[in-house]
Amino acid sequence: MDKFKTLRDEAYEANMEIKKNKLAIYTWGNSSAFDPDKGVFAIKPSGVDYDLLKPQSMVVIDLEGNIVEGKLKPSSDTKTHQVLYKEFSKLAGFNIRGITHTHSTFAVAWAQAAKPVSVFGTTHADHGTEEIPCTDFMNAEAVQNNYELETGNLIVQTFKKLNLDPAFQQMVLVAGHGPFTWGKNAAESVYNSTVLEEICKMAHLTLSINPETKPLPEHIIKKHWHRKHGKDAYYGQ
Repeated sequence: MDKFKTLRDEAYEANMEIKKNKLAIYTWGNSSAFDPDKGVFAIKPSGVDYDLLKPQSMVVIDLEGNIVEGKLKPSSDTKTHQVLYKEFSKLAGFNIRGITHTHSTFAVAWAQAAKPVSVFGTTHADHGTEEIPCTDFMNAEAVQNNYELETGNLIVQTFKKLNLDPAFQQMVLVAGHGPFTWGKNAAESVYNSTVLEEICKMAHLTLSINPETKPLPEHIIKKHWHRKHGKDAYYGQ
């Protein structure tokens, strides 16, 4: 019996959503699924086209970065996922079980501009009440040290500096690089990547129409968040 089948299936399906939702082309981007009980996560192999992926292509890694199962090299971003699973589970107070990194156009554009994304409208407010943070650029020493691991450290440091809860704010932009998102499972993490891309696109268009646009008033932000997520939520069935 394959004890990692469910985990690899979950990671595979999330990676297929990256392609389906046009969040990356060719071999770009990756999604992973984490099992905290086993202490391992399954992640897309490095440099393999989405059309060639199969569930058994997923590589299983432990939290120390060791390959537990798989014949292919794991994603080059594996160490970033590794850091986030270890550190964000401490900050969030629960186990984040899925992470996605994409190269979606508008989210990457905001990351390259090194700008956070303000809450300009109710679409954003439905998914978060705070601006989407953007890290600082990584310094030369960190780049030379262990780039992917330091990318994870940079994200964690940004959340600590801004006093953000990764259980609540599940999206971040890495300056000059691109977006990372996470969630209660791999499917939710790629859902958040899709939402993030739309939010970034809307924000770009909003500022293109009126560069002086201010963030949405706080009372509207709170209304939209609470009607969907609050104790008296009434959105949905």
